[in-house]
Amino acid sequence: MRFPTMARIVRWGLPMLTKSAARAFFLTGTALCSVVFVGLTVDTFRRIPRQTHSEGITPAVARGKDLWDSSNCMGCHTLLGEGGYYAPELTRVYSRRGETFIRRMLADPASMYPGQRRMQQYDFSEREISDLVSFLHWVDGMDLNGFPPAPTISMPGSPPSADAARPRMFDQTCIACHSVAGRGGQIGPALDGVADRRDDAYLRRWLHDPAAVKPGTRMPNLRLTDPQVDELVTYLSTLGTRGQP
Repeated sequence: MRFPTMARIVRWGLPMLTKSAARAFFLTGTALCSVVFVGLTVDTFRRIPRQTHSEGITPAVARGKDLWDSSNCMGCHTLLGEGGYYAPELTRVYSRRGETFIRRMLADPASMYPGQRRMQQYDFSEREISDLVSFLHWVDGMDLNGFPPAPTISMPGSPPSADAARPRMFDQTCIACHSVAGRGGQIGPALDGVADRRDDAYLRRWLHDPAAVKPGTRMPNLRLTDPQVDELVTYLSTLGTRGQP
């Protein structure tokens, strides 16, 4: 686009701004933009308590935030769009992985991904782990206007297609190491047909304490509750011919 030269403006008879008019135009535009900017800033700060659910900042959440900072977790992980890109993004990790997985990962990272994960062993106390879980739970509950967006491609370790019969615990934790129908982790054995190989009693003992059933196993003890074990056994019993009608 070619702008008219001063000669053409004069030839066409277009009105020209005087110095005072140009100054007034500049000052008026600057003042208007400043008012809009201040208004948007005030509106943003007004929305922060509601969208972040600031009433949920308990002492445990505050301690977890301090521990997150002092441990330099953002040196590897991204949270709320800030941090390193070496390790997974954690803004929605509580919804994605659940409390059980997070607790075991913080307690013993190497046991969750034997021979793969390089997350440092911090030797957190139970209280520190609970504080970090509380902090990540609070972050997960923020209204971030759709951030981070849901992935548009399937990644290794992602769960199979939605199944109403499959416990959420399975999608959050078990799928990190095991696969079903070709989807999931490759660290542990595929669970297709597991109901034909193991009965419910064996599965129950295994989920309660894998090392007691098979000493030296790489599967960690997730310290599952009885309801969680019941839920998982019920689902695993459907993965085989004996679970089919």
